[in-house]
Amino acid sequence: MTYEIQHTDKNSNARVGKITTDHGDIETPIFMPVGTQATVKAVHFSELENEVKAQIILGNTYHLYLRPGLEILKKAGGLHAFNSWKKPILTDSGGYQVYSLSHRRKLTEQGVTFQSHIDGSRHLFTPENVMDTQRIIGADFIMAFDECTPYPCEYKYAKNSLRITHDWLQKCIHRFDTTESLYGYEQTLIPIVQGSVYKDLRTESAEFIAAQNRPANAIGGLAVGEPAELMYEMTDLVCSILPKDKPRYLMGVGTPANILEAIALGVDMFDCVMPTRNARHGMLFTTEGIINIKNQKWKDDFSPIDSGIDCTTSNIHTKAYLRHLFIVEEYLGAQISSLQNLSFYLWLVNEARTKIKEGTFTAWKNEMVVKLMQRL
Repeated sequence: MTYEIQHTDKNSNARVGKITTDHGDIETPIFMPVGTQATVKAVHFSELENEVKAQIILGNTYHLYLRPGLEILKKAGGLHAFNSWKKPILTDSGGYQVYSLSHRRKLTEQGVTFQSHIDGSRHLFTPENVMDTQRIIGADFIMAFDECTPYPCEYKYAKNSLRITHDWLQKCIHRFDTTESLYGYEQTLIPIVQGSVYKDLRTESAEFIAAQNRPANAIGGLAVGEPAELMYEMTDLVCSILPKDKPRYLMGVGTPANILEAIALGVDMFDCVMPTRNARHGMLFTTEGIINIKNQKWKDDFSPIDSGIDCTTSNIHTKAYLRHLFIVEEYLGAQISSLQNLSFYLWLVNEARTKIKEGTFTAWKNEMVVKLMQRL
C-alpha cells in the first residue's frame, strides 16, 4: 500500500490523497460502506460500483468467522472471490462486536472468550488468531485486535484497557509480520489508537501507535456515546500526533456533519452503518437535509428523491413513490433508500475533495454542516 497527499487546505487540516492497493486506488477523504456479512445490506455490488461509486467496502471479522466460516472462505479463495467484489476491502478485527457482547464475553490478558449470538457456542479471539482469521478472509486492510472502551468509563479502566490494547497490538504485529498473504496480493495491518476521552491516554496511545511505523493508522473508541465536541477534541489531538504522511481512519463515524468536521481535522477514511441502517427505517440523508420518508407530507410530493446527487435511482424515483413502498412494506423501499443514502455519503466526500482542491473547503463545510442536519 502507498499513500500520496495531493492537495491540502489552507484553512484547516483537510487534505486530498490517494491510497494505492493491489485491488485499485482509493481517493481520500473516503467513506466506506459497511458490508458486515459479505454484503452491504439491500444493495447489489453492481449498484455499489456504478450508482454509489464506492471505492472500498468493509467486512466484519466476527460475523464472517461465524458464518460462512473460515473453511468456506479459504476454499473460495478469500472474501474477494467469495462475494465477487473486485475493489479493496477492509475488515475490522471483531473487537467492537466482542465489546458489544459484554454479557457474553470474558476478557483476559490473552484475549477474549465469547459466546456466539447465533447458537451460544464458545469461541476464543486472541491477537494471533485474529490475524490468522483476517489472513484467511483476505481483506486488503486488516485491523489490529483491540479493546473498545465504553462511554463513560472510569480512568482506571481506560488506562488498563489501553495497556492491554498496546500489548495485543505488539502481538498482532509480530504475527502479521511473520506470516504471508494467502491469495497473492498485499495486506496492510492498521493499528488503532484508544484511550477513551482522556487526553493523556489518547496522547500516550497516539505516540505509541505512531512509533509502530505502519502504513496507516486508525482512531477507535469514539462515536460510542460521547458528546460530539469530545469526539472532535480527541480526534484533533490524535491527528496532531499521528504521522501526516499516512492515512488516518476514524472508525464508526458517522453523521454527515461528523464526517465533514473530522475531514477538517485531518481524517481520511470513514465507515458507519448509519446510511444503510437508517435507510431501512425510512430516514434519508439528502443534499437539502434529512427526510423521514414515512411522513404524510411526502404522500403527494412527486419531486425526485434527491436531484442534487449523481444517482439514477434518486433522480428518477419520487418521494411519493418511495413513501408508498415503505407504507406497503415492499423490499424495494429499503433498496432505494439505501442507494440514496450511500450515494449521498459518497457524493459528500467527493464534494469535500473538490472543495479542498478549489481552496473553498472551510466555507463550504461550515455552510453544509448546518444545512445537511436540518429536518425537512
